[in-house]
Amino acid sequence: MWWLGNILVWNLMAAVILLGQARPNAKLNSQSSSGLRSDCVGNIMRLSLDKALAVGNELEVEAINGTQHTVLTPILAAQCGYSMDSDPWGNTRIYSSLLGCYVDSNDDQTFNVGLRLRMYGHTESDVVTHDVMQTCSYTQWASREILCDRNYMEVSNHITTPDANGQAQDVIFNIISSHIDSIPDASGAAHGIWKLTFYTPEPVSMVLSEAEQAGYGAMVTSTRVVMRSPYNRAETYSEEVGGVPMEVFMVSVYYQAPHGLNVVNLAAACPTGGVLFINDVISWYVPRRVTPLLDGNFEVLEMHMGINGKRLDGSQMAARGYTLSTTRHHIVIEIPVGSPDGHFKSHAPDYQYHITYIVEPMLEVLWRTTDTQEDTRYKVLFPITTPLMPQPPHFHENTVPEARVFSVLLATFLHDVVLRNITFSTGVLTVEESNARGFTVQEDNHSNGTKSFSLLVPFDSDVVLKHNPDCLVTTYFLPLIFGFIILPEETLFAHPVELQASLPDVELPTITGTCDQNQFYIGVEYGNQGHNFNAMVGPRELTAEIADEYNFQGNSTHFTLILPYTAKDTVFERITSDSVRTRVDFLLLDPINNWVLSDLYLSCTFPFTTTTCNPNGTMTAMAVKLESVPNLSPSRLTLKDQSCKPAFSDERSAFFSFSVDSCGTTRTFFDHYMVYENEIGLYTNKRVVSTSPVDPEYRQTVSCYYVVNETQTVSFSSKPRLFEPTAEIGSGQLMVQMRLAQDSSYDLFYQAEDYPVVKYLRQPLYFEVELFESTDPNLELIVEKCWATFYDDRTSLPSWDIIVDGCENPDDGYVTIFHPVVSDARVLVPSHIKRFSIKMFTFTKEQAVLKDKINVHCDAMICDTKSQLDSLCRGQCVQPTHRIYSRPQEMKRVRRENGGTNSTQPRQISSGPILVTSDQTSE
Repeated sequence: MWWLGNILVWNLMAAVILLGQARPNAKLNSQSSSGLRSDCVGNIMRLSLDKALAVGNELEVEAINGTQHTVLTPILAAQCGYSMDSDPWGNTRIYSSLLGCYVDSNDDQTFNVGLRLRMYGHTESDVVTHDVMQTCSYTQWASREILCDRNYMEVSNHITTPDANGQAQDVIFNIISSHIDSIPDASGAAHGIWKLTFYTPEPVSMVLSEAEQAGYGAMVTSTRVVMRSPYNRAETYSEEVGGVPMEVFMVSVYYQAPHGLNVVNLAAACPTGGVLFINDVISWYVPRRVTPLLDGNFEVLEMHMGINGKRLDGSQMAARGYTLSTTRHHIVIEIPVGSPDGHFKSHAPDYQYHITYIVEPMLEVLWRTTDTQEDTRYKVLFPITTPLMPQPPHFHENTVPEARVFSVLLATFLHDVVLRNITFSTGVLTVEESNARGFTVQEDNHSNGTKSFSLLVPFDSDVVLKHNPDCLVTTYFLPLIFGFIILPEETLFAHPVELQASLPDVELPTITGTCDQNQFYIGVEYGNQGHNFNAMVGPRELTAEIADEYNFQGNSTHFTLILPYTAKDTVFERITSDSVRTRVDFLLLDPINNWVLSDLYLSCTFPFTTTTCNPNGTMTAMAVKLESVPNLSPSRLTLKDQSCKPAFSDERSAFFSFSVDSCGTTRTFFDHYMVYENEIGLYTNKRVVSTSPVDPEYRQTVSCYYVVNETQTVSFSSKPRLFEPTAEIGSGQLMVQMRLAQDSSYDLFYQAEDYPVVKYLRQPLYFEVELFESTDPNLELIVEKCWATFYDDRTSLPSWDIIVDGCENPDDGYVTIFHPVVSDARVLVPSHIKRFSIKMFTFTKEQAVLKDKINVHCDAMICDTKSQLDSLCRGQCVQPTHRIYSRPQEMKRVRRENGGTNSTQPRQISSGPILVTSDQTSE
């Protein structure tokens, strides 16, 4: 019920604004009444106080009655004709009926209303007081006046008394006592109220003191009898009139007048409903005939609409979009939601943000009954609050990833919402703590009374979570929970927000390596992700123990390792009589996704003596486990005589010592020397090797050459049976790009935003194809084939060949020209770049230009210059093609077979579109 809501407003004031609590020891500090405005609006005095509910202040209201000051509690306010409301900004309005208690009346025409406002600060000694005195004149009293305010119903009737001739005339006298506590006898107090009989509808009688104790107010003035009842009293009742619920009270008041005891019947009926909300419009319905107040016919003399107790004229209503109309049964007031005369209020049921709109229309009607010709002025002050409207906050992410700062705007909130704290992944911070941490939290107030909040958080903050969807990209997450409070109720609610941004900002770690005569030297630079990787040296993860074994040295940016070439984590690739080629594999892996962040496959040749020929006719030989024979166990190796086993062996090598006349050693004579030869092998059968037709899985020949009267070692050979040991193919990324140069100097190139590029017909086009992110001089880039299309699709038709099998197309009337590439400040490895030029052309069909645009595509190969198994890898256009391709008018694309071996890595690249403009230079 709306009247119950208003009683609760007074109770809220009692709690927050200290109504009903006296401060007798407080020190008064009277100040000017700046911000106070009082005016008279009909039979009501209205006092407006700006921002009386400011944070830190508590308001107490007293009625001034001569020299007496009475604190207006919520109960006393309803009993005596006072009401109050406020908005979220703290603006307060206090209303006083001119017939209320403590109002000084002069013949019911001039009224003096006095109020004292006390505003308490944080301490009892910090008190600001304002005394407000307002004189109102009101002479347009109707026979009956009914006032429906927020917390009470009031009715007053004009009273008359007969003169000496028996004619009725207005009563003009002074009240000796407005309140009596007992039934008067024959000589009792004159002009006082004797008793009151309420009809509910059963009669209930009370003397005045009993009625006042029950919360009612009754008095007799010089010309009127006044009765006032709070809503929802025991002697009031509800009745539905025209579909609108009404609160009704009816009472007979017995009072003494100079001529004797009089009785007057009083009734009031006030609406408690009748509000509809449709399409953001408030429609308030009031019964046109209030049946508890009307018995016969009547006519409406005046009808007015107002806001906050004050009438509005027609132009004011039209400017605000208000309407006042009547139907057969109702008077209807319509108000748009959001009208400037009302205000919005924040709420948080179930911790979710909602708002309501509150507006207080007034309806004033003057009607005259046909049979009695008595007038009734009916005034209703009716605060309306819309149902809760969900208003979920909206966030606008303004993050620019390149700025590396999260930026979010959270909107829109009402003035009574305050941001208290923000929950980050690491904990809860107040707004002040957030700003102290280097985050920027701002509150932005807007002209329409709303506000928003913005937050800036750097990507590098510890509250930001990070994730790498691939090895070169970082995704940043910022989960947030904004904690809000609604004033003055201090209601809490929260709103979660999750922000995300991605940047290709990962600088991968890099590995470098060198060798000397005995050791590998490996260095690792961390990149911008720190030591956020797992290192693999050979097949093992680099633990603290292994790091100590390899002389680990490091700091916050890099570390180094030193590995002997015979270390456990190296592999032997090839062995000769005086050297061994050893490789170390070093990988850096992402700890979560196991991506290879960087790799190094470093092979070096180290001095190594495998065979020793002694003058006493003995030989020693060392065999090692090669990578090409991964299952070899050195302890199982033997000489030709399989009974001759290693004198020593471990996981990686076997050492043999034997005399030249044993273990199956053979001798061969030449002119001036003789050769002793044996073989180290791994045999799978038990028969003597020399008679076995089965070759060993591993074979290493050892020889000693002896000159007559002199012994010396002359040669060595090692041959694994299955294949020559070679390094495994490494993995990594080799990238090729094609660019269009602006001229033949190849210094300036067109950028992505320059396309499509506009050229004249037959104007030269200078292309450069480059292998980048590699400094290996053993790699060479070969442009295998290039062709032009006028569709973006590289496989579309028609097309025209520009380069075929690494050379210019012999069918082209404008021959493709290859340009030499030399080293300069930009070109470090010339073999990584190929340059060629063509003349701009268009596609035609039957002498008609098909389209004014061409797209150029190329296939390129990356060749190992040490392995030229593919003829294309012997160099760009080493063997020019002499094939002749037929070109019918349909210009179908020439079919080319894709060649390639293990030495090539094909790449596909395309240029952006090139447009043909008017040929101003054509011949």
